[in-house]
Amino acid sequence: MKALYDFSILTQSIHMWLSDRYTPAAVTIIEMVLVGVAFMILFAILGLVLVYAERKVSAVIQQRMGPTRVGKWGTAQTLADVIKLVLKEPIINKEADKFLFNLAPFIIMIAAFMAIAALPFAKGLQALDFDIGILYVIAVSSLGVIGILLAGWSSNNKYSLIGAMRSGAQIISYELSVALSLLTIVVLTGSLQLSTIIESQADGWWIFKGHIPAWIAFLIFLIASTAETNRGPFDLAEAESELTAGFHTEYSGLKFAFFFLAEFANMFIVCAIGATVFLGGWMPFHIGHWEGFNAVMDFIPPIIWFLVKVSFMIFLMMWFRWTFPRLRIDQLLTLEWKYLLPINLFNILLMALVALMGWHF
Repeated sequence: MKALYDFSILTQSIHMWLSDRYTPAAVTIIEMVLVGVAFMILFAILGLVLVYAERKVSAVIQQRMGPTRVGKWGTAQTLADVIKLVLKEPIINKEADKFLFNLAPFIIMIAAFMAIAALPFAKGLQALDFDIGILYVIAVSSLGVIGILLAGWSSNNKYSLIGAMRSGAQIISYELSVALSLLTIVVLTGSLQLSTIIESQADGWWIFKGHIPAWIAFLIFLIASTAETNRGPFDLAEAESELTAGFHTEYSGLKFAFFFLAEFANMFIVCAIGATVFLGGWMPFHIGHWEGFNAVMDFIPPIIWFLVKVSFMIFLMMWFRWTFPRLRIDQLLTLEWKYLLPINLFNILLMALVALMGWHF
């Protein structure tokens, strides 16, 4: 069944078909364009689906209906919002640095595009498979903070500048916990390559095989990645009651839509990384030597497994946002530097001991 769902057969056949008709340089350019278009379509779909999902999840938690009027069950509400944003006039503050003001949203989107390229959606369905995949994703995803700082400074708005400074401090701080929680599992796998990490979970996901240190790392990753994506209860950079809309207060129209889309794209990326490292990525759920059960699980396509796991992680992040109140900036930084980081460092040593003694399954 794994061979049936192997996308490398499809990608290799497309590559061979192009190679028979074009020069190597032309084949490379065509393939890059195809992958780029595929990711742009994916981003558009993610924006539509996740905005609708968040509205419905928040409505259920708050015991209300959510969007119901536009389209069946309100499904066309996000499409109407997109049309509204595209048609809005882009207004720029007279005193703003126009070049940096226009550049900032593109930097955030480029960082998201670079990060999503390394995600393995299914077997053979991955644009880039670096041997340092986790370090690559951590590095390029952190470039987004440059766009946020540029947006806040170039807007010539005090609210925007304060929001950008908060966001910069927050993202740079919580990147440490995200990276260390991922490296805790790398200690077990012995590899930074995402495809290798997934293959190491063929007989069980690391969150189950890694005992208590894996659960601690998973919880820290969930908290820190929520903070790194500027989502509640860590949305200090966009605190509506204090800073209007934070670093993107002065943005309107399509540029505001880029910031809005980047938030949900980054949420998908961090949840996809968490699902890949802790929950086996596209790998089905297997239990030891239960051959019959494992065979049934193999019938479900790997991309379905991947999307279900990512959806579970996204639901947890949405649940956080609509359950806990917003933290103050001092509470947010105290949580990282006095609690999460020391626990993370101790947890890596504990996982190293587990790996050395062979106590994992």
